[in-house]
Amino acid sequence: MKQWVRQRPMALAAGLALLSLLLLGLGACVGSTGLQSVREVWSDAVSRQIVWDIRLPRSAGAWAAGALLGLAGAVAQGLFRNPLADPYLLGSAAGASLGVCVALALLGASPVAAPWLLQLGTTGAAFVGATAAVFLTLALARGVQQTLRLLLAGVVVGVVLGAASSLVLLVQPQLMQAMQGFMLGSTAFVGWDACVLMLGGWCLCMALAWGLSPVLDGLSLGESTAASLGLPVVPMRMALVLVLALATGTAVAHTGLIAFVGLAAPHLVRAMTRAGHARLVLLSSLMGGALLLGADLLARSLLAPQELPVGVLTAVLGGGYLLWLMHRQNPVAVGAKP
Repeated sequence: MKQWVRQRPMALAAGLALLSLLLLGLGACVGSTGLQSVREVWSDAVSRQIVWDIRLPRSAGAWAAGALLGLAGAVAQGLFRNPLADPYLLGSAAGASLGVCVALALLGASPVAAPWLLQLGTTGAAFVGATAAVFLTLALARGVQQTLRLLLAGVVVGVVLGAASSLVLLVQPQLMQAMQGFMLGSTAFVGWDACVLMLGGWCLCMALAWGLSPVLDGLSLGESTAASLGLPVVPMRMALVLVLALATGTAVAHTGLIAFVGLAAPHLVRAMTRAGHARLVLLSSLMGGALLLGADLLARSLLAPQELPVGVLTAVLGGGYLLWLMHRQNPVAVGAKP
């Protein structure tokens, strides 16, 4: 039995990797007219170009964004020792929204800022806004010495920056339609360049999170216990916050605000296997990639040729899953301490 428990994380990782490859192949066959056969997909040069230039980068980008959010969710839940923590807890989502709002508002109002904003783009504005929000949270919390203070600062920053975004949209309501795609989440405009950036960010964040996993294991036993084990808690907690900010900011900048993937992925992994944080971070990342890729395929095919916002679909599915967990009233399944 113990040997099976030890082997189950490896089997789960292999299963998730295989599922992701299958979904990636399926993504090449899902277009505006719904699911197509392999013969139709590769029938002519135009179809092959559509697959290579549109469908494959979109599917790969959806997996990469989901993997980043799943990784960030596992780090956030381990860092705050809270199973309800999600990647947006430090205000990154509100900061990204405000960054895009301000960029769009200045683009038509400031001739001086327009050339810089055109080079930065909404992707860059979202990343800058998300990163600035995290640093603002750190400044208000006066570092990472107190987890509770950091958590409260993140909530305050999220509320204030969200209100600032609403104020910008109230002053310039013509921006609402442009912001809708970002706020609801979408992978429709992800290209190969974005895929490379997200996969590069994922590799970097995964390497850092894997190296910092002993700190997460120690923090799960309590901060005093982690310190007694000789772990440099404060500097390594700061490194974990930076990993969280980088992973979340990279995903949000390219796909917008996608809900529940980072929250639900670690819960699904814990419901299937028991593992330390080194394996948990990897498995949550793989689970997040598969979840978002599957949701993107559903968003494309359910109402074809119309398309559902993938963020709305993940919110419905993720919220339904968490409600089901609450209905079961099983604290172990939701990651809480029994």
